[in-house]
Formats: sequence, C-alpha cells, structure tokens
Amino acid sequence: MPESLQPYYEFAVQTAYLAGKLTLGYFQADVRPEFKSDDTPVTIADRNAEQLIRQRIESTYPHHAIVGEEYGENDGGDTSHRWFIDPIDGTKSFIRGVPLYAVLIGLEIEGRVEVGAVYFPALDEMVAAATGLGCWWNGRRAHVSAETDLSRAVVTFTDVANFEAFGRAGAWERIAGATYYRAGWGDAYGHALVATGRAELMLDPIMNIWDCGPFPPILQEAGGYFGDWQGNASIHGNEAMSTTSALLPNVLALIGAGKP
Repeated sequence: MPESLQPYYEFAVQTAYLAGKLTLGYFQADVRPEFKSDDTPVTIADRNAEQLIRQRIESTYPHHAIVGEEYGENDGGDTSHRWFIDPIDGTKSFIRGVPLYAVLIGLEIEGRVEVGAVYFPALDEMVAAATGLGCWWNGRRAHVSAETDLSRAVVTFTDVANFEAFGRAGAWERIAGATYYRAGWGDAYGHALVATGRAELMLDPIMNIWDCGPFPPILQEAGGYFGDWQGNASIHGNEAMSTTSALLPNVLALIGAGKP
C-alpha cells in the first residue's frame, strides 16, 4: 500500500503548498470578509484557494469525489476516493492577520482517510502523512510527545466558549483541572502541535468534516490518535480530539467521568 499512496501524498503536499501561497497574496491585506448563515467568515482568499485545489483534483483525478467547505460536494463518479478540502482553516485568524491558519487536504479511500496534508502558509510549515509512509514536518519525521503524565500535558483548544455551547463544559473543567497548561492555539494548528510533539492534547467540541480531513493519518503516523471524544478514530463524529496514544485512556476516562 505505501507505494500506491506515494503519488497521492505528493499531490496533496504540492496542492496544499500552491493553495497556501495563493492565500498569502491576501493575508494582512485588509481583505473584508462576508459572513455565512452560521456567522462564520469567508473571504475571496477562501474561495480562490478552494477553486485552485478543485481544479487540480479535477484535472489529475477527474473521477474522484470532492467535499469542500465553500463549494460543497461533487461525487465525480467514484465515491470510493473522496478529497476533503478546507482552503483556509482558521479564517477568523486569517482576517485578523494572525498566522495560525492552514490549508487542509485529506484523501479518504474506501471510507478510511489514508493521506493528509496541512500547510500553514504564513509560517511556512507543512505537516503531512500517508498510511505506512510516516508523518513529516518540513522534511523531518514527526512524532507525538513522549510525555506520559497528564498533569504535565499541554492542552490546546479553539474557543473556550464552545465547550459550554456544545455541552462539554464539565468535561473541559475536568481536563483543565488535570493538566499543566491550557493555551488557545486553535483550529488546525492545535492538532498539528500534537502531531509534532509540541502539545499533548487538542480538543474541539464541534468539528465539520472538512476541518478533520487530513488528521487521521497525520496523528496515526506520528504515533497518536485523532477521532471523536469516545475513542472512535473517525472524521465523521462532529467533534474532534488529537492526543498521544499513551494519554488517550486517561483523557477518555476524564471525559466520561461525568456528564456532560
């Protein structure tokens, strides 16, 4: 399998990089957002970057399905291969000139995400993986943290208000009380921090499928876990968590210790 995934891996990395470079033309340039029905922002950079990604997929893999944040789903005739794309994950950061936004690309094959690329254009950081090929961070092999003591763990999140808004206030309080440091390095950057050993836990109580696309192989190949808050390694849980394999049992026990 690794040999067959190599072309997909290289394509995902190249495409994320090109889309990211496109977004830099709009970054810190006073781009005015529009606001969608769910009150999330979107900009011309989001739309143009997604168009670039879609055009590259449609040209190279014309029969593959595509699921994108801005332009929805196109089944392509072959739903066994689905590309999940978020042209700018962290648009709220992007429009404020904060460099922690990312381009996300993931490829699901027969219901399992096998390839993922996350590029942070303003930081020039690429984190990418494919099943059996390892996880790579700017050309270096990436690994999750070796920390085994939850009381020394660094926890990241996107918006602390989301824990109460989505019924996870109790779980968050237990996690916060059991860990060492809690920092709002949110969106894709938090999950990338776990994959590269710079944090031990990232929690998202609400997560769209295109926000999850690249992360299962990235965390798996780095020696960690990505999935829902019940321990299911999936992008379809409407929530997300990244952590190390060593800390996962303790984290799940804290989450399940009381409801919510």
